[in-house]
Amino acid sequence: MLLFITKRLLKALPALLGVTLVSFLALRLVPGDPVQQLLGERGADDQTAQALRQSLGLDKALSTQYFLFLKSLSQGDLGNSIVTAEPVAKEFFSYFPATAELSFCALLWAILLGIPLGLFAAIKQNQLFDKLIIAFSLFGFSMSIFWWALMLILIFSVNLGWTPVSGRLNAIYEINSITGFYLIDAWFSADSLKVFLNSLKHLILPSLTLGTIPLAFIVRMTRSSVLETLKKDFIRTAQAKGLSFYTVLFRHAFLNALIPIITIIGFLSASLLTGAILTETIFAWPGIGQWFVGALFARDYPVITGGALLMAFIIIGINICVDVAYVQADPQIRSHWL
Repeated sequence: MLLFITKRLLKALPALLGVTLVSFLALRLVPGDPVQQLLGERGADDQTAQALRQSLGLDKALSTQYFLFLKSLSQGDLGNSIVTAEPVAKEFFSYFPATAELSFCALLWAILLGIPLGLFAAIKQNQLFDKLIIAFSLFGFSMSIFWWALMLILIFSVNLGWTPVSGRLNAIYEINSITGFYLIDAWFSADSLKVFLNSLKHLILPSLTLGTIPLAFIVRMTRSSVLETLKKDFIRTAQAKGLSFYTVLFRHAFLNALIPIITIIGFLSASLLTGAILTETIFAWPGIGQWFVGALFARDYPVITGGALLMAFIIIGINICVDVAYVQADPQIRSHWL
């Protein structure tokens, strides 16, 4: 298994190099100057601006800047933010727990609800419940995140007053940030139960918003995968042996339908981490999404390049975990790779 993971990491190196090149060039080729952003509307004289540009290394050719970036990267240095002068890695891992917590909660409720709904829809194929589930999933696919977030805020925050609108925690509470995950850190703070419940309330609307589309994907994938597996010869053999319907369904059909479900869950895990920007913006959630948006407006080159590289590395790690899950779930794949 260790050799399998090592091979996967080595194959990922060209992809990571490609990410550094694309993220490095993308923002730099767009018109604009981070020095002017730093100096503000009033600006400064040319000599001051040129001195600042030289101190940031922006006066060098793009090829030279990229080579220097790779040289620093080989030493484990992603550079410092132009705006805050803080190390990019430090800033990234200060914002990442908020995004990870939001994405995990969104995916968790989507899995816990989506797999049973998809399984039950497969059992009730072409019946009323199945048709309702298909209609619901189509609604989830086609729905605008922006509209859905505003509807949730209007109903549950404005009209009912059940949930907060923005942020991760009310200002009246203090939290000891140990892991960066507020649902965990709450238990190490004063009034732990109140802090936990308040943090949970802040998570409800953003996670509902972010998890709705993954829910639709998981429902459809579970339904189609189980239906496809139920048509296999070994299912008919199990039924012919006199096994009960639920034994055939859970022990044989569902377990053999897991590979496509694991695939879509792995894909959704990566997409949630990278696609939470709109949700975080709407709910003022202080995560990677808002961090990237601020860096884009400020043209903070090191943040964009270093942050994109770290996100790519995390996504590759998720894909490797999915591959490991394949190996554990399917004996044929295990015999092929191991």
